[in-house]
Amino acid sequence: MPVMGEKGANSTELWIFRRFGIAGPWRSRWRRWSRPLGYLACSSGLVCYLIGSFLVCSIVAIVFFRLWVSSFLTVDSVSAGCRPDGEGSWSIGIFYGKSPFSLAPIELSNKSNEKSSAWPVANPVLTCASVSNAGYPSNFVADPFLFIQDNTFYLFFETKTVATMQGDIGVAKSLDQGATWEFLGIALDEAWHLSYPYVFNYRNDTYMMPEGSKKGDLRLYRATKFPLEWTFEKVLASKPLVDTSLVHYNGYYWLFTSDFSRLSIEKNAELEIWFSNSPLGPWKEHRKNPIYRADKSLGARNGGRLFIYEGSLYRPGQDCSGTYGRRLQVYKVEKLTKEEYKEVPVSLAIGETKKGRNSWNGVRHHHLDPQLLPSGHWVAVMDGDRVPSGDSTRTLLLGWTFFLLLFLIVMFIGLLVGVMDCIHPQGNYLIVSRRNEPFSFWTNPHSKLRRYAAGISRCILAFKGRVKLKTCHGKLTIIFLSILGVVLVCMAVQYLYGGNGAEEGYMYKGQYSQFTMLTMTYDARLWNLKQYVKHYSRCASVREIVVVWNKGKPPIEDEFDSAVPVRIRVEQNNSLNNRFKDDPLIQTRAVLELDDDILMTCNDIEKGFRAWREHPERIVGFYPRLLDGSPLKYRDEMYARKKNGYNVILTGAAFMDTELAFKRYWSEQATEGRALVNKLFNCEDILMNFLYANTSSMRTVEYIRPSWAIDTSKFSASAISRNTQQHYNIRTECLSRFSSIYGSLPKMAWNFGSRGDGWDV
Repeated sequence: MPVMGEKGANSTELWIFRRFGIAGPWRSRWRRWSRPLGYLACSSGLVCYLIGSFLVCSIVAIVFFRLWVSSFLTVDSVSAGCRPDGEGSWSIGIFYGKSPFSLAPIELSNKSNEKSSAWPVANPVLTCASVSNAGYPSNFVADPFLFIQDNTFYLFFETKTVATMQGDIGVAKSLDQGATWEFLGIALDEAWHLSYPYVFNYRNDTYMMPEGSKKGDLRLYRATKFPLEWTFEKVLASKPLVDTSLVHYNGYYWLFTSDFSRLSIEKNAELEIWFSNSPLGPWKEHRKNPIYRADKSLGARNGGRLFIYEGSLYRPGQDCSGTYGRRLQVYKVEKLTKEEYKEVPVSLAIGETKKGRNSWNGVRHHHLDPQLLPSGHWVAVMDGDRVPSGDSTRTLLLGWTFFLLLFLIVMFIGLLVGVMDCIHPQGNYLIVSRRNEPFSFWTNPHSKLRRYAAGISRCILAFKGRVKLKTCHGKLTIIFLSILGVVLVCMAVQYLYGGNGAEEGYMYKGQYSQFTMLTMTYDARLWNLKQYVKHYSRCASVREIVVVWNKGKPPIEDEFDSAVPVRIRVEQNNSLNNRFKDDPLIQTRAVLELDDDILMTCNDIEKGFRAWREHPERIVGFYPRLLDGSPLKYRDEMYARKKNGYNVILTGAAFMDTELAFKRYWSEQATEGRALVNKLFNCEDILMNFLYANTSSMRTVEYIRPSWAIDTSKFSASAISRNTQQHYNIRTECLSRFSSIYGSLPKMAWNFGSRGDGWDV
């Protein structure tokens, strides 16, 4: 028979009772006070464990964000708007061609704008930032329609307003055939969502037929003061018609539209036709409606304005397979009567980019409006998106899923090491109920929660029995779980704070532009070159990659995995001066001279390009040097950092103006300097800095700090700068010779951290 007070005691308590002679009612008092105190101590240990885990995870998250995630984030200041949106991040580009089937983006037409240093202007020409910066916060712009009056282009489009999270109709104006745009304001705002603003003229009046299917009908508006003031004219159809286009063909007006409210209709897979003698109605349905009803890949949903070319009618449609608005498909209408309709697909011939999310239309494009100009040429506007539909929601869910898995890993490690013993059902401090104590659900034999928890506890205890933490196997288990936790932290941070995964270009004064990349190499570095081309050709603003081939058998251009054209320029002589040789085939003013052994993020490259566009008269690069002393001595970047200043930018990674830099380098003034470069096979970048500094009294260099950069020349036997000290000695000699020829470099050094955006810290 148990001694009084021993019933219900655990083994630890029995040992304490017998060791210290605690008997009788003192044992009950012991249990009454020791168990709550033990539970409090265990809970304190658990809290400390959770706080410590939180701090460790936070440190890992901050380090990962600073070293990796932030390196790829495009940070462009927009006062409001341009927020992640489940519908996408649509923007609008413009195209030109001799026909609607030979359209090319604006950057290939070499239109430029001196005010924004855009040589050339590049797509997209209108974005959410264009609207937001004008005081109308917007998440995206889409569904563009052109309306041309004389030499003025008006662009009507859907803008997703941040305040109401619905579509309104915005309008912009261009006086230079689409190169630059001025946002005028909101042309139409209703209490319901509006999009697809089809604008047309009829009998000296201008009408707009936007989609407003949320209202349940198709409405027509008339301009009272074009382009910003409109009045409701009439209801054309009392059905929720979607993306309706109008065309006058074969003596009738035809509406091509979709009605997803029909029974047994798959969304984005229905097409129907209506006809009338007037665009104002009344409208009758085509005999074969619905034309399509079940396959989203057939382009049933309209993708812009129908157009007539060489007497034939063409209809743009959306291929919505996989995601909404995945791509455009054009159909040639072979038969259109009140009773019959037939169309066949034709090639649109607008090349799809290989840059993926880095390109403004790399993932989706679903709307095209081509129009014939009086000159006989064609112009078209098209929208595009860099992310699929629902991408922001998907990344948010994935981020929180990884966060939840991280929490479970932390709790599981706590169970293994014992800090969770006070909360699992078999813990020593949880079961405190007796007949004379308050009822607990753990002591209720009919409690389902108790049975489930007990089953989980048995599994945990069984696992703990197998994993002995003091053994090698146990330690490896904890290490594995800890590494898994670190991976989950990184994945959660990447999805929650990593943006949309794109390294976008940076807009300057409302416009984007492009640059040419130029690198100099030879046959011993072919593997480097292939990796270089594959990586940098995906950067958003890269137009072309020019490879200056100095020695050996040149590669074939088709050997490269490139998203942009690659041109091999074979040189007769192996000279470093070839880097700056004038090349009339380069189509951009900006050239990025970047050695093939330097690896940086596209985001850093885009920052450098943006900084160069602010001051195209400068050399803007990523490797600063401070050349000072008497006589001048060449030193590394660390010296410049200690002195907090620089006066030279190495042109092995720098932007410059081809028209300015190359002419200076090959001028008669630089003849003696070029000869020294050939003799020493070094110092071409220092010569360029001397030429800039001695032809201008203004600042000539600017530094942009890369998030990280890997210089593989330090590991290559073919690099001319592998022996650092010898390389520096040669450059010091160059400084002495160049100073005697061209005069000294500016004594004034430019401080780090002088930019307001912090890109040069």
